[in-house]
Amino acid sequence: MGEASNVKRLVMACVLAVPLAAWTQGKEAKPAEATKAVPGVNWAGQVIRATGQGAPDMKAQNAAQARLGAEMAAKLDALRNLLGQVKGTSIDGTRKMGDLMAKDEVRARVEGLVKGYKIVNKRYFSDNGVELEVEVPVSMLADVIDPDATQVLAVGKPEGEKAATGLVIDARGLKLTPALMPRVLDGDGKPVYSIDSLSADARKTSGVAAYVASLDDAQKSPKAGDKPLVIKAAKAQGADLQLAPEDAKKLASLNTGFLADGKVVIVLN
Repeated sequence: MGEASNVKRLVMACVLAVPLAAWTQGKEAKPAEATKAVPGVNWAGQVIRATGQGAPDMKAQNAAQARLGAEMAAKLDALRNLLGQVKGTSIDGTRKMGDLMAKDEVRARVEGLVKGYKIVNKRYFSDNGVELEVEVPVSMLADVIDPDATQVLAVGKPEGEKAATGLVIDARGLKLTPALMPRVLDGDGKPVYSIDSLSADARKTSGVAAYVASLDDAQKSPKAGDKPLVIKAAKAQGADLQLAPEDAKKLASLNTGFLADGKVVIVLN
């Protein structure tokens, strides 16, 4: 009797384990190994990311209504979190977007643009809860910061097959702050590249610069093109990079139409 009882209990345990395992696997619709985006500024990808979560309405008449309510709540949460990420984004190493958003006009423009965020991932849970991953392009903020810039630094247009397609600045070993409005200065501290270098179209579609973690990543970046000019920065202060006099002259001697398109990549530590 004792052995039969043990067998019976073992069978019951196996039966109960099946729905438990099924519930655990079904709790999240996407596979557990799916990569989850990190909230904040992705300087290499030139996007700002956030997540939003929504719980189901327990008073909903059915599961469909509960999930719909959860999605609406997740969208509002994503918008709130995305605005928080935007406010904390550095402009020039000393100011943040939140400082500019103290002005009603700027805040209204930013909020209106952020509402157009792109949903890049959704996760559905067994309780009808929802989690969203959303993002907006960094270039959106560059246009808000300086929508009516008229001072455009002199840049030539690339000519010939050997013209550089972009600029890679090696800032490894320097204490540089990634920001929306970095500047590249010559040996005398005069700007040779800044947000004022961008064309009106580029301010709407391209950030001032992308930031990557290695020289190899920079040379592979579409933002730098297939034949970038690579220059080592001499100094950094906040978000500003200063070039050695000879490198500044080298840059000035080239046809640098790519600067008007924001084709600049900065390599950090």
